[in-house]
Amino acid sequence: MTDMPNIQSVETEDEYIHVRFRSPDEFDTIRTPDWAEHAAQDVSQGAEVRTGKRKQSDDWEVQSVLIKKQAGEDKARDEAKQIIEKIES
Repeated sequence: MTDMPNIQSVETEDEYIHVRFRSPDEFDTIRTPDWAEHAAQDVSQGAEVRTGKRKQSDDWEVQSVLIKKQAGEDKARDEAKQIIEKIES
């Protein structure tokens, strides 16, 4: 089991609350894979997960989680933590 990262920032944008766990600068590539979205849907309806491929590595990790804006920032933080624990544990 890897150490769960701390939340770096929470920003409300358009229809989502963007909960960032890792800087996008840490990655060569960032994607929103279907498998991660399906895992996130079990925790929060409409959530999306952005994963990134580490620079100089083949490792992929969660970069950020997007939660529907209607949840509010406090709930978005809690749900994003649940999602990352589910994916990275």
